[in-house]
Amino acid sequence: MITATAADVQNDFIKYFEMAQNGEEITITFNGKAAKLIGAERLPLDTMKAMRGILKGNYDEDEMHAERIEKRESMDRYKCDN
Repeated sequence: MITATAADVQNDFIKYFEMAQNGEEITITFNGKAAKLIGAERLPLDTMKAMRGILKGNYDEDEMHAERIEKRESMDRYKCDN
């Protein structure tokens, strides 16, 4: 397992991407938080099947945009103005 900062991965993405494709597990750290980069062949089968169904082309961009705006406006109600 390899650990790299987000800046390292950003500066040399292809290197880390290829390492993940070749089976290496990479932990990426950023401001004390961590995420893992793994190759698709290492994902559980259920996860891969679920991902295949995402945005198959039966979506409306205008509808998606309106939904994002609505969600953002509802979140803005909870912000504190200081």
